[in-house]
Amino acid sequence: MSDPCIICVAITGSVPRKKDNPAVPTTISEQIESTHAAFEAGASICHAHVRNDDETPSSDPEKFAALKEGLEKHCPGMIIQLSTGGRSGAGQERGGMLSLRPDMASLSVGSNNFPTRVYENPPDLVDWLASEMRKYDVKPEIEAFDLSHIHQAAKMNRDGRIPGDLYVQFVMGVKNAMPVDRETFDFYIKTVKRLVPTAQWCAAGIGAGQSVVSEWAIAAGGHTRTGLEDNVRWDKETLAPSNAALVTRAVETCARYDRPVATPAQAREILGLRPAT
Repeated sequence: MSDPCIICVAITGSVPRKKDNPAVPTTISEQIESTHAAFEAGASICHAHVRNDDETPSSDPEKFAALKEGLEKHCPGMIIQLSTGGRSGAGQERGGMLSLRPDMASLSVGSNNFPTRVYENPPDLVDWLASEMRKYDVKPEIEAFDLSHIHQAAKMNRDGRIPGDLYVQFVMGVKNAMPVDRETFDFYIKTVKRLVPTAQWCAAGIGAGQSVVSEWAIAAGGHTRTGLEDNVRWDKETLAPSNAALVTRAVETCARYDRPVATPAQAREILGLRPAT
């Protein structure tokens, strides 16, 4: 197998705190430094949240702007993917940074259970976020926590709400959502190929499932996501020393399966993104 594998690093998320793992970068400067090390290790996408001074999740566009500027300076060509996840705000506040025109943004097209709450993505908000992404030429990364999310993304692709070739990420291992299950993983791939045959797909495993799901994805010809957001988000027993260390592990897995690691330029071409400025 010779298709390049895109490695996404989810650098911080909205849950892990320094008290759980000192390696988790929370300030803008820490996030830039950690991402640069991961970029040097082989990551071509940075999935980013931002934090308030007390480390709580933030949706402040100014913080996103500062992070984006730093990443563009220190990680030239890297794909910047900003999160519109629900922990950082409610309603349209979650998409307040899309006017910054990042390369990509996460988009969850349906709701599901999380460990202690419902991750709410009502249809009107999903449609609004998708419209903002179209407006600012931001490519969605579809975060599929459930099989229905793949079907909904395919429907939105057919009717033009999410135009172009889809990029679908399977998220497995969140407590009370889809577990790390191989038959389900294989069926996800089959479903994507049936419904949206031109789509690219990726997979992310949470906590102890991170390395397992990453290896499944790499071996099956897909792309992979790693990073401290997923590594310590739900399972404090799977602490890692850094984002760069997790990216290095993914690079080593790619080597075992004869998958070259995609450069940022290759990743942009694969995903149909505009060239880096």
